[in-house]
Amino acid sequence: MSSVAIARLATDAADFDACFARLLQWSADTDRAIEDAVTTIIDDVRRRGDAAVLDYTARFDGIRAGGMSALEIGADELRGALERIAPAQRAALEQAAARVRSYHERQRDACCRGFSYRDADGTLLGQKVTPLDRVGIYVPGGKAAYPSSLIMNAVPAHVAGVAEIIMAVPTPVRGSVATGGSGGAQATVGERNDLVLAAAAVAGVSRAFTIGGAQAIAALAYGTQTIPRVDKITGPGNAYVASAKRRVFGQVGIDMIAGPSEILVLADGSTPADWVAMDLFSQAEHDELAQSILLSPDAAYLDAVHAAIDRLLPAMPRRDVIRASLEGRGALIHTRSMEEACAISNRIAPEHLEISSREPQRWEPLLKHAGAIFLGAFTSESLGDYCAGPNHVLPTSGTARFSSPLGVYDFVKRSSLIEVSAAGAQVLGPVASVLAHGEGLQAHARAAEMRLDPGTGGGTRSS
Repeated sequence: MSSVAIARLATDAADFDACFARLLQWSADTDRAIEDAVTTIIDDVRRRGDAAVLDYTARFDGIRAGGMSALEIGADELRGALERIAPAQRAALEQAAARVRSYHERQRDACCRGFSYRDADGTLLGQKVTPLDRVGIYVPGGKAAYPSSLIMNAVPAHVAGVAEIIMAVPTPVRGSVATGGSGGAQATVGERNDLVLAAAAVAGVSRAFTIGGAQAIAALAYGTQTIPRVDKITGPGNAYVASAKRRVFGQVGIDMIAGPSEILVLADGSTPADWVAMDLFSQAEHDELAQSILLSPDAAYLDAVHAAIDRLLPAMPRRDVIRASLEGRGALIHTRSMEEACAISNRIAPEHLEISSREPQRWEPLLKHAGAIFLGAFTSESLGDYCAGPNHVLPTSGTARFSSPLGVYDFVKRSSLIEVSAAGAQVLGPVASVLAHGEGLQAHARAAEMRLDPGTGGGTRSS
């Protein structure tokens, strides 16, 4: 097998900035044909409800159901899947879910508590935090099964106190077309993955439906005769799902529009080259557009990692995808120093950031933008994907500059509390009156003035 033609850049090269910009270039814009198809599907589901969902599930997933009840997975089936899976798989699911739950319980305690106080005149001010009533989680189910994604979406919602968690997971018949066109299959039941169903039981999913694509997003956003309307939709999906989430935003909340997976490794040369090569593979194997970048001030170490890539790749089952990803969007970048590597990392704002060095705590304070930061040689990104505890739903494509990982705070909302005392109205009323008159909003001004005591000169109180 030929050597992987991964890009090799150096920050002291005259053309580095231009080459670096091309490396990071990626557009979230979707194909016009996808946008048109998604618009048609959403409008149809809004208009025809269950009937449209059944039609699209037959067309795209090859499942020809007599009614919506055939597309709902009951609680007994979820629990049954948990009993059927191998004991080691069940133990792994339960341990992963427990760690994710423990982390998010601490997150809830740290950032999701309300508060109130009274100022000097007795006015009460505060914030009330309440969970969303109902959320929808989308779990991809076309090319692979993702029980870890289900746990990462459902557990923080459960910890937040969401009353109902509705899961949508496509279960296409093998060989059917899941993202467009006409699937010709005549089967009535798709392939239901026991590990995903077991994860739903562990994570506390309330109801589960075997639907996918834009039709699932539309059904969750607007509701049908069978599928309840939700307040927010979270979870990754293909281009049709991403386009649908973008289109229904405002009708419901969404978590984010996710781009291809990313990993950035900052290495001082102390970590075994094979470890870092495999960490780069761990993201490259997702798909051809995934991005894996290594930054190091040690040129000989970059050579060693490249050699490890060439040596390890032939044994990887997804070697063709990994090679395409590394050659299309990967890079080994020689920096002048670890400090410069940190500065470049902040320009990238990666989804996953590994600090693979002897002193990770020395460099961590220099890093401002990243979805998740993995400290030290033993902290592989893959542990964060499955069982470390923090959420693996992370901002991509540079959005870590202004976005955060999925968390409990995504499943609650905040209401301001204001109780103005009679004395407080005398203090705040004149301020509001002046500002309201300045904006030309006389009713606003009068509403404040009516609550002033006559002695303040601001008007009379209504009885």
